[in-house]
Amino acid sequence: MIYHRKPWLASYDQGVDAEIEIPSISLKKLLVDTFTAYPDRAAFHFMNEVTSFGRLLEQSGQFAAALYHAGVGKGDVVAINLPNTPQYLIALVGALRAGCAVSGLAPLLMPDEMKYQLNYCSAKVLVTLDVLFDGKLAPIAHKMDHLETILITGLFDSLPGVRDYPAGKSLSNKAVESFYAFMEKTDRSPPELDVEPGDACFIQYTGGTTGPPKGAVLTHGNMVANICQFQHWLKIQHSKEVWLSGFPIFHQAGLFVACCALVWATPQILIPDPRNTGHIIKEIARLQPTVLVNVPSLFLMLLADPEFRKLDFSSLKYCMAGAAPFPVDGIKDLDGLVGANKTIEVWGMTETCPLITANPAKNKKKIGSVGLPLPGTLFRVVSLEDGKTEVPEGSEGELICSGPQVMKGYLNMPGETANALREQDGALWMHTGDVGRIDDEGYVYVVDRAKDMIIVGGYKVFSSEVEDKLYKHPAIGMCAVIGVPNPDRPESEIVKLVVQKSEAYAEKSDQQVQDEIQTFAKEILAPYKVPKIYEFLAEIPLTSVGKINKKSLKPSLKKEPMVIAKGVMK
Repeated sequence: MIYHRKPWLASYDQGVDAEIEIPSISLKKLLVDTFTAYPDRAAFHFMNEVTSFGRLLEQSGQFAAALYHAGVGKGDVVAINLPNTPQYLIALVGALRAGCAVSGLAPLLMPDEMKYQLNYCSAKVLVTLDVLFDGKLAPIAHKMDHLETILITGLFDSLPGVRDYPAGKSLSNKAVESFYAFMEKTDRSPPELDVEPGDACFIQYTGGTTGPPKGAVLTHGNMVANICQFQHWLKIQHSKEVWLSGFPIFHQAGLFVACCALVWATPQILIPDPRNTGHIIKEIARLQPTVLVNVPSLFLMLLADPEFRKLDFSSLKYCMAGAAPFPVDGIKDLDGLVGANKTIEVWGMTETCPLITANPAKNKKKIGSVGLPLPGTLFRVVSLEDGKTEVPEGSEGELICSGPQVMKGYLNMPGETANALREQDGALWMHTGDVGRIDDEGYVYVVDRAKDMIIVGGYKVFSSEVEDKLYKHPAIGMCAVIGVPNPDRPESEIVKLVVQKSEAYAEKSDQQVQDEIQTFAKEILAPYKVPKIYEFLAEIPLTSVGKINKKSLKPSLKKEPMVIAKGVMK
């Protein structure tokens, strides 16, 4: 066995242990204990208003009591269809206190996508924005048999003086009312329920890039374990930080950050619209966060804003990035601005709560690496062919892991669960679908998603590697590399580059920019990796999380004019 010696342990920061004790406790109890211990501490900032942990304890208790009196409790699912607002945190904590599982629902989903997720998790209660209810949910509500109650809220309902709460129109066979009216009409004593570590805590849906979205069932124990792993990794002290995250809470990364901040008595700055970089910059200037957490594309957007470069980053300890590859030059630029050694790349997935690896907080960080496996995490790189045979250090294969943060399984999908969670050598291993390698010091490198790997004439082309190298050209503001079918060779693909021009090249013609990039690519890439098809977009589409949406760029799903490099079809 190659990885039994755990080479990553030698690269751990001083004081970080190989194994840590995970308390046998529910996330619900951890949250209530924190709120009770720090009632006067700020829990979150939203639109110049501050809410304390004591107030959040009270409001979440009200919501839990309201659910209980409405007949909603242990074993039921509460879906939350909101941006990052106080109502999200109130509903999240309140639902957990009522013994429910919580499922995040992205506001940008289309009606049929919302219907699919709500039906699949059998959500009994839905908390949603007024504008989403009118435009998306009301027309399809009759197609959701399990859904009994819809709670409506406006974006600014939490602000002082707002009492004219939107209630939504009435629907047959559904109770529809205002979120705050529902919460405030009951007494303030939440139900006393025993919630076990093995109980379902969150049902979080994957992106569905290879088929219908799958609901990963994350237990209270899974979440507590990952929070404890990360706290031990960063040596976080309770009530000593201020966090700002651009990740939406409906996404697993944003959910994890929000829960960490709540458990650690850490004020968090709620960002309802992560693409509003001006608002983020103002909040950084006003509240001086100690930790910034964003998807790489958002960091790149911030770096492109001159106002971001004027900020005082002296209070900032870490910039954490994950969920997508971070171009090496982007990391260097960020580190040069905020301070050396502050950028921490992490890696994980919805199914692991999400963290599997992270760069050390103090020891050396290897740019381009997603860091080291966290304490208590087993890790291997295995053959892409059989999914079992370990490949040598430095060789590429599928990244798999085992640990207390690994999900219980996919909801109502035994076949998908069996494919993802496979027993080997007495442990249950999560097969991530990511292709990567590990070096002799234990640092992990994610090369690509297996489904994004391009095969050209039998050669493997890793899209993230090509993108990272092409980002060095000044014409590229943002880019994505995908494979398209080769009509002359059905077993092979053609490398296609989608480009959003940088501001400096915005006025240059597509053909001129293509010629420059193609010449540059031929100098730095093997011939089979050089893009042969070019497409220029004013804005590359992003997912609701802010990652580049490669699914929407695939030829089978989107047909756009393409510029084909000369000689490609010869």
